[in-house]
Amino acid sequence: MAIRLEMRRGRFRGRHRPMSEINVTPMVDVMLVLLVIFMITAPLLTVGVSVDLPRTKSPPLSGFDEPLAITLDARGRIFLMETEVNPDDLVPKLQAISQGNNERRIFVRGDQSINYGRVMEVMGLINAAGYTKVALVARDTGPPSKSRPAKPAR
Repeated sequence: MAIRLEMRRGRFRGRHRPMSEINVTPMVDVMLVLLVIFMITAPLLTVGVSVDLPRTKSPPLSGFDEPLAITLDARGRIFLMETEVNPDDLVPKLQAISQGNNERRIFVRGDQSINYGRVMEVMGLINAAGYTKVALVARDTGPPSKSRPAKPAR
């Protein structure tokens, strides 16, 4: 904190008064650096297994807890978060991570080129273990394009 002293004829005039001006430039600099860091790292916080998700028009799910992600890639491999697991080890590892909480949300991400039966097989394993909050993840198609009208449902 800076102090401004006023001299008058070799003597101090009055008491030392603290300067009432706050320099906010360093605080703004720090906030801008943090903003840039968060803007760069936020997209990297998603699950790291790359899959080509199918598209859908359903609204996103809302929830407060961090969901567990189970991913099936194009070759049929199963990943729990970012770790590859065998189908036999999926349920015990899932129970260990969720600490027996069957109310934990689980997102199943399946590559669009994978067989639908394989995705249902994994969902069946999860459901048989007692987990009821299981959801399939897909990409949003977004609003219909103005250049191409949406096809009516038949």
